[in-house]
Amino acid sequence: MSAAPAYSEDKGGSAGPGEPEYGHDPASGGIFSSDYKRHDDLKEMLDTNKDSLKLEAMKRIVAMIARGKNASDLFPAVVKNVACKNIEVKKLVYVYLVRYAEEQQDLALLSISTFQRGLKDPNQLIRASALRVLSSIRVPIIVPIMMLAIKEAASDMSPYVRKTAAHAIPKLYSLDSDQKDQLIEVIEKLLADKTTLVAGSVVMAFEEVCPERIDLIHKNYRKLCNLLIDVEEWGQVVIISMLTRYARTQFLSPTQNESLLEENAEKAFYGSEEDEAKGAGSEDAAASALPARKPYVMDPDHRLLLRNTKPLLQSRSAAVVMAVAQLYFHLAPKAEVGVIAKALVRLLRSHSEVQYVVLQNVATMSIKRRGMFEPYLKSFYIRSTDPTQIKILKLEVLTNLANETNIPTVLREFQTYIRSMDKDFVAATIQAIGRCATNIGRVRDTCLNGLVQLLSNRDELVVAESVVVIKKLLQMQPAQHGEIIKHLAKLTDNIQVPMARASILWLIGEYCEHVPRIAPDVLRKMAKSFTAEEDIVKLQVINLAAKLYLTNSKQTKLLTQYVLSLAKYDQNYDIRDRARFTRQLIVPSEQGGALSRHAKKLFLAPKPAPVLESSFKDRDHFQLGSLSHLLNAKATGYQELPDWPEEAPDPSVRNVEEEDISLIETHVGLLGEYTEVPEWTKCSNREKRKEKEKPFYSDSEGESGPTESADSEPESESESDSKSSSESGSGDSSSESENEDQDEDEEKVRGSESEQSEEDVEKRKTKKKKVPEGKGEASSSDEGSDSSSSSSESEMTSESEEEQLEPASWRRKTPPSSKSAPAAKEISLLDLEDFTPPSVQPVSPPAIVSTSLAADLEGLTLTDSTLVPSLLSPVSGVGRQELLHRVAGEGLAVDYTFSRQPFSGDPHMVSVHIHFSNSSDTPIKGLHLGTSKLPAGISIQEFPEIESLEPGESATAVMGINFCDSTQAANFQLCTQTRQFYVSIQPPVGELMAPVFMSENEFKKEQGKLMGMNEITEKLMLPDTCRSDHIVVQKVTTTANLGRVPCGTSDEYRFAGRTLTSGSLVLLTLDARPAGAAQLTVNSEKMVIGTMLVKDVIQALIQ
Repeated sequence: MSAAPAYSEDKGGSAGPGEPEYGHDPASGGIFSSDYKRHDDLKEMLDTNKDSLKLEAMKRIVAMIARGKNASDLFPAVVKNVACKNIEVKKLVYVYLVRYAEEQQDLALLSISTFQRGLKDPNQLIRASALRVLSSIRVPIIVPIMMLAIKEAASDMSPYVRKTAAHAIPKLYSLDSDQKDQLIEVIEKLLADKTTLVAGSVVMAFEEVCPERIDLIHKNYRKLCNLLIDVEEWGQVVIISMLTRYARTQFLSPTQNESLLEENAEKAFYGSEEDEAKGAGSEDAAASALPARKPYVMDPDHRLLLRNTKPLLQSRSAAVVMAVAQLYFHLAPKAEVGVIAKALVRLLRSHSEVQYVVLQNVATMSIKRRGMFEPYLKSFYIRSTDPTQIKILKLEVLTNLANETNIPTVLREFQTYIRSMDKDFVAATIQAIGRCATNIGRVRDTCLNGLVQLLSNRDELVVAESVVVIKKLLQMQPAQHGEIIKHLAKLTDNIQVPMARASILWLIGEYCEHVPRIAPDVLRKMAKSFTAEEDIVKLQVINLAAKLYLTNSKQTKLLTQYVLSLAKYDQNYDIRDRARFTRQLIVPSEQGGALSRHAKKLFLAPKPAPVLESSFKDRDHFQLGSLSHLLNAKATGYQELPDWPEEAPDPSVRNVEEEDISLIETHVGLLGEYTEVPEWTKCSNREKRKEKEKPFYSDSEGESGPTESADSEPESESESDSKSSSESGSGDSSSESENEDQDEDEEKVRGSESEQSEEDVEKRKTKKKKVPEGKGEASSSDEGSDSSSSSSESEMTSESEEEQLEPASWRRKTPPSSKSAPAAKEISLLDLEDFTPPSVQPVSPPAIVSTSLAADLEGLTLTDSTLVPSLLSPVSGVGRQELLHRVAGEGLAVDYTFSRQPFSGDPHMVSVHIHFSNSSDTPIKGLHLGTSKLPAGISIQEFPEIESLEPGESATAVMGINFCDSTQAANFQLCTQTRQFYVSIQPPVGELMAPVFMSENEFKKEQGKLMGMNEITEKLMLPDTCRSDHIVVQKVTTTANLGRVPCGTSDEYRFAGRTLTSGSLVLLTLDARPAGAAQLTVNSEKMVIGTMLVKDVIQALIQ
C-alpha cells in the first residue's frame, strides 16, 4: 500500500505498517509510527473512566468501519467496554463486536458471560445486540448456549428481540445442522407470532432451515396473508415467495378449466355487487353446459392470497412489485394476470439494473401471455440512452409482442434502430426482423426485401448479420428466391465476416440446382483463397465442393480434389478430418464402403427450416424473479416451483381452533406502547380492518371503480364463509371484549374529528350494503360515487356528534334489524327530488332553506353544531344557456342547464339537462344524438330518443358528459328525422366538481397537503354589496359547485369539492377582512382548474 491514501480526503484511518498515519482531529493529531503505536489515542480514550471519551472513541471506530477501514486490532480494547453502564457506549460496542466477533473468536469467547448478562438487560436493543453478537461467534463449542439464548429470545416481550432471534436461527443451523429439530420448534413458535416485525424474519428462517415443512404454514397461512401489507419490504418479498410455493402445493390450478374461465373471464375480473348475487347461478349454468368437466371453483384461501397481494403492486419497492408479479403469473387465473402489466411497466422508469431484471421477466411472460403487455407496446420502445443489454431485452419483448395488427409499427421502429451506432444492438435488431418474418407469414416477403436492401449497406457487420438471417429465411421457400441467392453469391468478394461468408457458401451448396452456373465459379474463387480463410469458412468450402462434385462432377471434379488436398494438410485437425471423411465418401475407390453409395442422400438430404425462437421460451420453468431465472441455470439454494396437485388437499388444515379465534392478545410495541393485535383468522375485526384499508389502496393511485371491483365477485365466496363463522365464533367473545370495545370507543370519540369521520364513513358504507335499499338510484351507484357520498356522510357524523352523542359501540353492536330504521331514513333523504345528494343533513328542517330564512341567518356565526350553511347552495349554478336558436333549428329551440345532480349512468359525468321546445307548425320527430367529435378522454352518455315533439310542446332530457376535468367543448350532432345540427357544450370550470363536506380540522389537514405549486392566491376588493354571509356564499356556490365548510371566524369562508373525473380535492378559502383587500386562495392538485376557478370566483364577487 502506497503512502498516497494517507493524504486522501478522509485524512486518517489505517495506513500500512511502518507508514505515518494522520489523526482524525487536532486533538489526536500528529504523526505516529503505526507499527507499534497504531490507534494509541483511541485505546487511551477507551481505557479512561469518562463515558464521554469512550463514546467519542466508539463513534470514531464505527465511522472507520463504515469507511471500510480495518479496526480489528482494537478488539481487546473495545471488548473490555462491553460491561459499560452507559447505554450509548454499549450499543456501539455491540455494533463493533457483531462486525469482528467472527474474526476474533478467541477474544470474543472470553466475554461470553457478559453477552449472556446482556441477554437479561432491561433495554430491548441491548438484549437484541447481545444475541446478535452471540450468534456471530461461529464456534461449535457455544452451540448449546446459543440454542438457549434463541429459545429465551423467542419468548421475549419485545418483538424486536424476537425478530433478532429469528435472524439467529439460520446462523445456528449453518453452524450445527444437528440442531434442526429444536430450531423447528422455535420457528413453529415464532410463526404463530402476530407481530408484523417478526413475520418476515421467521419466514426467512423457515426457508433456510426447513422449507419442506409445509405443515407449519397451514395454521398461519391466513394470518400471514393478512399481515403481509404491513410487513417491511424485505419481509414481504420473502413471504410472497414462500406463499407462492405453498399455494402451488395446496390449491388447484386456476387454468385447469380454461374454457369455463374464458367464458366468464370479464365477469370474474370486473364483477360488480349485482354480479355477486348472480354468481352461484352462473356457475351452475356453466356446469350444466359442460357436464363432463367439473367446474373450477377457486378456494377462498387462494382468493385471499391474490386479494391481499394486489395492493402491493403499488409498492415503492421494485422487489416487492416483482414478487407480486411472479405470484400472479404463477397462481392467478388467466383473466386476472393482466393487473401486473401496468405495475411492471412502471418499473421500467427505474434504474437500469432494475429495468434489466424486470425486462428479463417481462420477456418470459410475453411469450405465454402476449395480450397482457400489448397495450403498453410503446413503453418498450428503445431510447438512445439505454444501455446495450436493456436495448436487446426490449427488442426481445417487442418481437414477442409483434402480431399481424401491430407489425407495421414494430417494423418501422426496427428500421430506425438499424441506423444506430451500437453494432451489437443493430445485429440484434436484424435478428429480431428475421424472427418477425418467421412468426408472421404475411410480412415475410417484406422483411426479406428489407434485409436484401441492407446488403448494400456500407457497414460490414450489418451486411453480415443480414446474410445470416436471410439464409434462415430462404430455407423456408428456397425455390422462389433464386435471384436472392445469386445476389448473395456476388457478395463473397466483399464480405469478410466469417459467419456471413460461411452462410453464403452453405446456401449456394444447399440450393446449387437453382444456381447451376454461379456455384462452380464461387468454388473456384474460394479454392484460390482457401488457405487464408477462417476455419468455419473452410468447412463450408469442403461442403460446397462435395455437393457440387455429386451434382456437377464434370465442371468441379478437379476443383474438389484440389480443395480436399489443401484441406488434408491444414493446421486445424477438424478440417483435416473433414477432408479425409469427405474424400472417402464421395470419391469412388476400389475399397469403397457401403456409405459411398449413399453419398447423395447424406449430403443433399432435405433439411428442415430452422425455427427462430426466443431465447426466453423455456425459462418459465424457473420461478420468475429468481436468480436461476435470470441466469437461465439452476443456482445454489434454488427451490423448484412445485406442480399443481391433481386433487385439492384438505382445506380444513388452515382452520384455527375456536379458542384461538376469540382471543385478543395485547403486546408491547417496539417503542414500548401497548398495541392491540387483531384477530386475523376468520373474525369480524379482520373484516373491519379490510374495509378500512380498501379505500386507501384503491384511491391512492387514482384507480377507478372497475379495477377495485375486480375482486368483488370472488370475494363473496370467502367473505360469506368468514361472516357466517364470525357470527357464530365471535358471539362468545362479545361479552368478554365489550368493556374493551367501550373504552376503545370512548377514546375514539375524544380523538380527532377526522379519524371519527373516516371510521363513520366506512361503517355507514357497510350498513348501506347490508340494508335492503328502497330505491334503485340510491343503491346502484358505482364505487366511484362513494367519494362524494362518503364526504357528505363524514359531514353528518362530525356535525351531529354533540347532538346525537351516540357511542360508536352502539352502532357497531346493534343487530342488523335495529340498523334498518336509520338506514331507511338516510335513503328517504337521498331520494328527495329537489334535494342535492351531497347536502345530506342529520337535522330535521327541510332540505332547502328559503331565501327569507337565509336572510334571517345573515350575520350569525355558524359553528360545527349549528345548521350547516351549505344548505344555501343553490340546486343549479348557471341558468339556462342556448344550445340551438329556434331560427337556426327551423323551429326547434334547445337550451341546456347544468343540474348539479349526480348522473345516474356514471358518477364521473356532469349531468346536463337539455330542454327542447317546438315553435314550428309541424311535429318534430326522432330527436336523438348523432356522431360526436370529441377530444381525447371526453365521453358522452346519450339521452333516450324523443319520438315526437308536437307544435308548442316542450320536453326535457338528461345526458351525461365526462369532460375529463377540462373545459374543452364537447361537440356533437343533434339529429331529427330530417335534419342534423352541429352543437357544442362548453362547461364553466365550476361545474366540473361536486361538493365535499368536511370538518374544519379535516379542511386544514388537507389544505396543508396542497401547498406550494398547488396553491393559488389572489387579492381582491369586495364591493359593499358583497359583505354579507348570504351574498358571499350564494355568489361562490353559484359560480362553483362546492360545499361550505364550517369556520369559527366570521370573516372567513371555506368551501370544498372534488373534481368529478379524477376526484382531486379543490379547497377554496375567502378571507373577507372588514378593512383592506380580501384574499382568495384555492388549493388543488389540478393547477389549471385552480387558476381558472380563482378568475371565475373573483369575477363573480366583484360584480
